[in-house]
Amino acid sequence: MPQCNLIIDSCCDLPAELVDREGVTLLKFPYIMDDESFDDDLFQSLTAQEFYDAMRAGSQPSTSQVSVPALTEVLTAAAESGVPTVYLCFSSGLSGSYDAAVLVRDQVAAQYPDAELYVVDTHLASVAEGLLVYEALQQREKGLTAEEMVRWAEEARYFVNEEFMVEDLDALRRGGRIPGSVAVAGAALDVKPLLVIAADGTLSLSGVARGRKKGIRALADYHAKHAAPSGAAECVVIGHADAPKDAARLKDLLAKESDSILVLECNIGPVIGSHVGPGMVAVVFWGGDKREELSVADRIARKVKGGN
Repeated sequence: MPQCNLIIDSCCDLPAELVDREGVTLLKFPYIMDDESFDDDLFQSLTAQEFYDAMRAGSQPSTSQVSVPALTEVLTAAAESGVPTVYLCFSSGLSGSYDAAVLVRDQVAAQYPDAELYVVDTHLASVAEGLLVYEALQQREKGLTAEEMVRWAEEARYFVNEEFMVEDLDALRRGGRIPGSVAVAGAALDVKPLLVIAADGTLSLSGVARGRKKGIRALADYHAKHAAPSGAAECVVIGHADAPKDAARLKDLLAKESDSILVLECNIGPVIGSHVGPGMVAVVFWGGDKREELSVADRIARKVKGGN
């Protein structure tokens, strides 16, 4: 039997049926589209095609953090349940939600001093966060305690490797997720940008591709280069923002690499989709330690700050 409960958020972009289970609470990030407010419910209220067609037609949805009242309600319920609970939170490098969750957790803990409540910064987003959550669900079923889950997640987050392609960088620029100068350069070059999530949970431009077909090939090559060797079947997550043909092409390329790859295909949800736009395609898998990719100077700075 599971020894802890989990709180996850909708930025993980996993299928709703996969996370709908006892002891797992979904925090729904809000977004606004055409002056109307919505909750990201993993495409239960509308389809991915409907959402992205609206963006193609000119809608520019905006997003915000989970509200303090919503965080308070969920964390208070967790404290009152008496079951140790871990919240696997969207990257602090892309949102202030982690800081808000820690603040609310501390307030709730003051009211319920015997409650075991933990908030983990996943340093991940979208289907990269989703892969961590997916495996955390499996580890929970295997009996990890809340404290063990925290230690597991704080180490495992560095081994989630991902690369994604976007049609252009304009939506990310509008949302403040990348510098405007980078977006302008990408547009001037007329290329498909490739990005990764750095060890600190921020976005980093990893390359460019001339056209979508070459971009899909680049994603497959990234997996071939960075995937961890495994004698067992490997789970790879393919996420896409209403780009099923590109997702199918990427799946075929991965199948040519190995017949032991198991693909979990996910739609990029409306909150993440608001910032990447239609056409985004991502590949996510277990690979090398991201901390080893830091420059020497950054490694020294991490040690000075007391990090790993």
